[in-house]
Amino acid sequence: MMEQEYRTALIAGAPSQLARELALWLGEKGLRVYVSARDPEELEPYLARARDSGAQLIPVELDTTRVESARERILALDEECGGLDLVVAAGMYEETSARNFPWERAHHLLQINVTGTVAILSAVLPRMLKRGRGHLVGISSLAAYRGLARRSAYSGSKAFISNFMESLRAELWNTPLRITCVYPGHLRNHHAVRAHPEPFALEEKDAAARMGRAILQGKSRCALPWQPALFMRLMQLLPGALFDRIARRMR
Repeated sequence: MMEQEYRTALIAGAPSQLARELALWLGEKGLRVYVSARDPEELEPYLARARDSGAQLIPVELDTTRVESARERILALDEECGGLDLVVAAGMYEETSARNFPWERAHHLLQINVTGTVAILSAVLPRMLKRGRGHLVGISSLAAYRGLARRSAYSGSKAFISNFMESLRAELWNTPLRITCVYPGHLRNHHAVRAHPEPFALEEKDAAARMGRAILQGKSRCALPWQPALFMRLMQLLPGALFDRIARRMR
């Protein structure tokens, strides 16, 4: 499949290591990549790696929990760069126990993963339609396929993103815009100490490269790694009562 030619990209959302690895990968492909953070100093390790590799990464201060100011900043950035070709909205991961439900943390997660993601992706959507070009990417999760124990807020938020992106794609199929939904599973950081085996887990750098290729090829969906993705797809097909029994064991 032929890769798309993009000049500019915005990688926005929570401080996701995967999103920042994707920003570096796209930058090394020659895109001018704006990467956001609430505190741009958090990006310094990635900016240093970008300087070493020749990638063009530009830090942008953006707080997606303040949606109106975030949207204004994205629109201003769109004007400054002559039009964003690619916008990627990531999110955050956090467990939420139903036995002692942490409302404040769950609310923060939903603000970022649901409201923040929609605010980011919809900000430049009208302009992309007017320009007749553009690509929107939402980062969902394999946890969107079925509700998992201790992940009620997370699984629910990612199921929303999955359906949101699918609805956009269904409505915009006859326009030049491209819509991609990415479903990453469990990933590992190559710097982290591994307390136990992690079968099928990809390193974030490898996962970012696979995501990047799928995005530039204009794929509608990208689920990885393929083994857990296949497993979760099969779980999606199970009757509710059978899945409930399996989910109790998975916990």
